[in-house]
This record gives sequence, C-alpha cells and structure tokens, in this order.
Amino acid sequence: MTQSRPGAQPATAAVRQRYRYTLVAAAVAAALAPAYVIRWHVGPLPTTLLELALLATMAVFALETIQQREGIHWRGPLTVPAAVFIAAGAVSVLVSGDHRAALGLYRAYFIEPAAFFLIVATIASSPWRVGLILLGFGVGGAVAAVLNAAIVLDALRHHVLDLSTTPPVAIYQTANAVSLYLVPLVAMAASLVLYGKGRAVRWLSALFLMLALPACLLSFSRGGYLALGAVGLGLAISHRWARLLVPAVIAAGLAISQVPLIRARIAYELHTVPGNTLDFRIRIWEQTLRMMSHHPVLGIGLSYYQQAMGPFWQDLPRVIYPHNIVLNFWTVTGLPGLFAFGWLTVRAFVLGWRGWRVHELRWRPYDLGVILVLVAMFAHGLVDVPFFKNDLSLEFWALLGMLWAAHRWNGRTSPPGETALYGRGGG
Repeated sequence: MTQSRPGAQPATAAVRQRYRYTLVAAAVAAALAPAYVIRWHVGPLPTTLLELALLATMAVFALETIQQREGIHWRGPLTVPAAVFIAAGAVSVLVSGDHRAALGLYRAYFIEPAAFFLIVATIASSPWRVGLILLGFGVGGAVAAVLNAAIVLDALRHHVLDLSTTPPVAIYQTANAVSLYLVPLVAMAASLVLYGKGRAVRWLSALFLMLALPACLLSFSRGGYLALGAVGLGLAISHRWARLLVPAVIAAGLAISQVPLIRARIAYELHTVPGNTLDFRIRIWEQTLRMMSHHPVLGIGLSYYQQAMGPFWQDLPRVIYPHNIVLNFWTVTGLPGLFAFGWLTVRAFVLGWRGWRVHELRWRPYDLGVILVLVAMFAHGLVDVPFFKNDLSLEFWALLGMLWAAHRWNGRTSPPGETALYGRGGG
C-alpha cells in the first residue's frame, strides 16, 4: 500500500492555480529546445530563441513566486551533486584558454538549464503538470523528427543517400544529433505508453513514438541504435512478462538490423576501413588520452578541446569533443566534473528506482522513464556526446527536475480535473 509522505497536504483549487503561467512558459520553452539553432546577437552578446524562452520562463517564475509569497524549495535529494557539478563547470570556465566562449557555454549548459531544473521541480506538483512540460518537449521533438525523416526519405526517393557518409539532416548539423535528442524522449514516451495512467497520456505518447521511432531509425546513428536497444531491454526487464519480452526485444532488434539500409550502415562500421566512424573514434580516444596526460586533474576547460588537441590531431577530423561520455566530461570539466556528473546520475538512478517501487501509480511511469533516459544516455555516450549541446543539456536537467518533482510531490492529491485525465493513484 503506497502511503503519502509525511506533511503532504491535499491539493485545492488554490494549489492548482500556483505557477500556472510559469507552467505554460516552461512547456513553451521545452517545445523550443531544438530552436537553439536560431541565433542572433544583442549588442556583442550572442543569444538564441531557446535562451529567450528560458529567460522568459525564469522571469515569470520570479514574478509568480513574489506574487504568491512562495519560498523556493531548493533543498532536495539531487541538490548537493547538482551544485558540485555546477561548481565544476565554473572551474572549467577559469581553466579554459578562451574564457569568453567558455562562459557562454557555461551559461547554456549549466546555469540556465539548472535554473529550469529548479523551476520544474517546483511547479510540477502533479503528474498532469509533468505531462504538460513533457508535451512541450514532445511537440518540439515531433517537429524535429518529421523534418529529419522527410529529408532522408527525399534523399532515398532521389537515390542520393550515401550511407558511407553522414545522412542528410534538417535543423541539426549532424544526423547523430537527431537520435541524441529524440531517444531520451522515446524512452519516457515508451514508459508512459506501457504504464501511464489515463487514456490521453498513453495516446499522446504513442503518437509521439509513431513519429520519433522512424526518425531515429532513419538517422542511421549507430549510437542511437545502441541506445534504443538499451531502452527496449530496460523496458522489457521492468515488466512482469520480462521472460517473454526480453527475447522478443532481442529478436526485434535483430530483425531491424537486417533491414537492407540499416544492415549496410552497420556493416560499414564492422569493416575496419580507415576513416570510418569506429576507426576515427578509436584514434581520437587514443590522442585524447595523450593530451589529457598533460591536464589530468582539471582538464582543458569548456570550448577549448580543439585548441588543446592541436599537437595531437595528426590526420584526424577536427571535432569539439572526444565522443565518449567519460572523456567528454574529463577533458572539459576535469576529474571534479566527471566525479560530480557520475554522482548526480547515480543519485538520480537510485532515486528513480526507489520511486518506481514505492510511489503512487500515477508517478511511477515518470520514475521509470528517467531511469530509461539515463540508460539511453550512457549507452549512446559510449560513442558520442549526450550532454554538451543546448537542447541536450536542457533535456537532461528538465528530466531530473521531473524526477525531483515526483519525489517531492508524491502523495499529494490531484485536483478533480487532473484526476479525470490520469485516474486515481493506488498502491
């Protein structure tokens, strides 16, 4: 039997009105996550459409906090590791050889998304509110999915798709970025389809999967395929029919891998052809380790990887990160940042696991969803960069905010309108 947390109070009509404008602003900001590619300058300062939406959300949140005479609840199970991670990011600005560029990235990857994390944890006082913010992410993700799938299908139709190179892409600069952004949302949507409470939640999540899954497959991202496989296995293991679902997921993965285009894309990497992606990554990791032997503790700072790698590039293509989740954080934020990120994600995984076991039924799909997001992030992170990008950092911090919200608000009774959408929680 699930019990309410000590001190929990029933929600009232007044509670439902709390931060209602911030909630709308947060959902809009979430929908605009891919819009960080729309850039301009305000005087000498660069900015993006996404940043404008985040700043507007912060402003509305501040005004409503003052108006409602609310105290900001900043202490929680993720506060300390998050604070250490943010502090490590600040050190990386000081360490960097380009302080101006590093400060801009610190603002985009740490400060603004972390503020959004706190806002989400504060305003997402019910599964309905979490769902609304996720709907924002889903709308933005669906637009990105449809545009990218359309451009790949058009290339197929005109017989100009070359799977030995990067597939064509819309919005983003690389096809890998499509899967990096969409697969975590796929993980959350899949959890809601399987375990979500309320018909609207399940149907909207299923609609998103119908758009996002084909787009992930058409990105031809091998790291994305690995992440999708990890999500599928995690979802199967979570179910009471795991003994049947795990083999089914494996069989489905093998079947998909035999689709001619996907098979050709994977086969290209299994042949150790000089210059293919796998060969490139192995060589870049080797040279990165050589470079880090000169900066083992604090790393080389934000926005300075290309410059620091100068003597080590040899004939390698120039990239801005080493394409491995451990090396990414070690090079950029040093051992303090690598430790803090590991602490934060492990703490989040444990928090999600506990919530999946003991929270009300309405909250549990979100707990499991964040667990699957972390699994996908680390699976894809074996060969790519799943954090250091405006949309990815916002997605990461926002989902952790939802996890904190589930921990904080579990046991509160939803207002009648939300109960109708989600059904009653039970234990």
